[in-house]
Amino acid sequence: MTIIKVKTSPLSGGEFNRGVFATIDIEKGTLIHEAPVIPYPNRDHVYIEKTILDDYVFEYGINHTAIVLGYGMLFNHSYHPNATYDINFDNHTFEFYAYKDIKAGEEILINYNGDVDDTEPLWFNKDEKK
Repeated sequence: MTIIKVKTSPLSGGEFNRGVFATIDIEKGTLIHEAPVIPYPNRDHVYIEKTILDDYVFEYGINHTAIVLGYGMLFNHSYHPNATYDINFDNHTFEFYAYKDIKAGEEILINYNGDVDDTEPLWFNKDEKK
């Protein structure tokens, strides 16, 4: 049974206004999605910056960035997330877990800063504050 699906999100705008939603009730601590990654050295990020993928990649350790496959790049941001993620470097995956109980139909949200309690401005908003 698939516990998540992608559909239109009211939280994101533009051409690709999608998000990840629960299809059933999900208990806190449940593994929601295991997304494989394609890591690349940070020095190569200059090529990605010229594409739409720049808005979707994740830090992957100190010297690498990663393109997260599966639904991994489609989770939207919240400073009050109901999910979190761990990086599994041995398996080269991002593992998304329910941080709280999530109801069927609810959008699954992560904090893009990586820590559920991190309220720092997001990288794409920092330029606007200058």
